[in-house]
Amino acid sequence: MNMIAPINDDTNAQPLDGTASGRSPMWQRAAWVAAPIALLAAGYGLVHRSAPAMAAPPPPTVTVATPLERDVTEWDDYVGRFEPSRSVEVRPRVSGAVTAIHFTDGQIVRAGQPLFTIDPRPYAAALAEARAGVATANSDLALARADYDRASRLVDVDGVSKSELDRLRARVQATTAALAAAQARVRARALDVEFTVVRAPISGRISDRKVDAGNLVAAGEGANATLLTTINALDPIYFSFDGSEALFLKAKRAGAGTASPIEVKLQDESDYRWKGKLDFTDNALDMKSGTIRGRAVLDNPNLFLTPGMFGNMRLATGGRTRALMVPDTAIVTDQARKTVLVVTKDGSVAAKPVQLGPVVDGLRVIRGGLATNDRVVIVGTQMAQPGTKVQTLAGKIAPVAPAAAPPAPSAPPAGQATLAQ
Repeated sequence: MNMIAPINDDTNAQPLDGTASGRSPMWQRAAWVAAPIALLAAGYGLVHRSAPAMAAPPPPTVTVATPLERDVTEWDDYVGRFEPSRSVEVRPRVSGAVTAIHFTDGQIVRAGQPLFTIDPRPYAAALAEARAGVATANSDLALARADYDRASRLVDVDGVSKSELDRLRARVQATTAALAAAQARVRARALDVEFTVVRAPISGRISDRKVDAGNLVAAGEGANATLLTTINALDPIYFSFDGSEALFLKAKRAGAGTASPIEVKLQDESDYRWKGKLDFTDNALDMKSGTIRGRAVLDNPNLFLTPGMFGNMRLATGGRTRALMVPDTAIVTDQARKTVLVVTKDGSVAAKPVQLGPVVDGLRVIRGGLATNDRVVIVGTQMAQPGTKVQTLAGKIAPVAPAAAPPAPSAPPAGQATLAQ
């Protein structure tokens, strides 16, 4: 604006060439060009100052609900693996050549089912020889008895000395013992013939064969005998686990012992569908690890559970208690603390430290730090910051239906819900 003032205040008409005023024409052209620019700048300033200020964004909206209050069973969690209730190494009891195999690798076999046949001919011949020995022993015994009977009738008339009679009596006893030995050999040779058919000692799932037909196998004591295959009994089946000393003490104080109920879920399952009971607890803790070995037993009529399979187990030790439950997604980790976000009466967000329990039917049990009338943020926790205002929508906490497990042939049905109805 100051550049325009000299032009407006100049009352004397001056030539355009500026000779009379002493100012150059260049200066006058610059003044005329600068004047519209200054006017535009002033107008922009007026418009800018008159624009209204931008409104503040509304507070975020979250969904809140009061905790679900239900009766639940207190569980302690363990991890472990399934083991066969019985495991047998099948080894031959007689030596010879394998002539036939009567099973398919990996199939389910029943106790007494034929598995292998070993060439029986040598043992059949030995049995026939033993039976011939019985016939010879019977003949010797019959002759000894006849001689003794004749001598017994002559002893009264002094036809035979008493020493001769004693000798004949001893001969009868010796031939009787020889007959018994011959009969025992027959039974032993008959067992050898029976053992040429190797049968399943227990029912269960059989492994693959370790020898094929035509191979020679050797009998022996224990591991000296040839290993033919193995069989694992799967019904019932064991679940072995290790528990910490703290959990062991808690279970002992709660009175948990043999026959305490347990539940197991597999790696691809979200619900504890396999039911059983505690079967065994070791008699000492491992001094190196501070854990104790335990075992549970489960029915497995359809043989779906397999040894070596991993599982999560929970053991009922605390009875039934009244508990508050919230979705697991409502739990916020604040460094080393676990908190839940609640909305107060004035609409501000506050963080409450809580003590967590197990997950039951998709909901987390809160053991402490939460009240029944607290409005817990269940949706929108990432937008709710402690100390800020929020808008709320009413929600409801309900048990989560377990996801369907992958289909399994003849798998047992899912157990009853843990929550009390």
